[in-house]
Amino acid sequence: MIENFASVRGLRLAWLDGGPAGAAPILALHGHFGRARRFAPLAAALAPGHRVIALEQRGHGHSGRDGDFGPDAYVADAAEFLRGLGLGPVIVLGHSMGGVAAFRLAARHPELVRALIVEEGGADNRPPAIPHPVLDVRGWPRRAATLGELRRGIEAQGIPDAGYFLESAVEHPDGWGLLFDYDDMVSSQQALIGDWWADWQGSTCPALLVHGLDSFVLPTAMAREMAARRPGTVLRELAGCGHWAQDDDPAAFAATVRAFLAAL
Repeated sequence: MIENFASVRGLRLAWLDGGPAGAAPILALHGHFGRARRFAPLAAALAPGHRVIALEQRGHGHSGRDGDFGPDAYVADAAEFLRGLGLGPVIVLGHSMGGVAAFRLAARHPELVRALIVEEGGADNRPPAIPHPVLDVRGWPRRAATLGELRRGIEAQGIPDAGYFLESAVEHPDGWGLLFDYDDMVSSQQALIGDWWADWQGSTCPALLVHGLDSFVLPTAMAREMAARRPGTVLRELAGCGHWAQDDDPAAFAATVRAFLAAL
């Protein structure tokens, strides 16, 4: 995927282009702590029929930040980004926080979204439905002498596998660290705590909801309720997968997405 930059609502946002210009576009939105490049395997699996355009969201990766991490800011960025590219309506795929942004984008800007693919993005992000909606990273190491040391420092905070977070690891002049600001990420997660049912039910386009049955973030009961309460929604449950289903079983995730796209 090729990295590009766009000026979006006063911010310089990075984005990756993963397909030919003439292919059917899919806007991909990562979740908290994520990077646009995590969609590279999916882009390869869907090529050449689809063009995955992955937006690196505000405060993440190589994108800028302005202190606003409210859910509306992510939606407004995505809408303006699509308009800037002259695209729409497109298929919008989002993971976790990016999934919430995706279905809120469809509810607020239906002219931009022809179909939804939501991976592990819940309609209710409040306790007790989601027992721990905020991962407090403020105690994580900010610099380490080596990448391995940074990994061990993060995993010592109770993270079984720091691989997802290390996608944001870079070497600075004073050692290895992560690209995102820790306070920003806590603020963003706190802002996402809420009842998003009206947004989930606020669009009528076809939707695929992908749920990892081993997820500690999206309860299976909520995923099934989401599918039952929104007409036109297909629920696919992936066994042996957790919250990062596309990383746990890339082939199964790609096949699930491909089948949904073929049925559109």
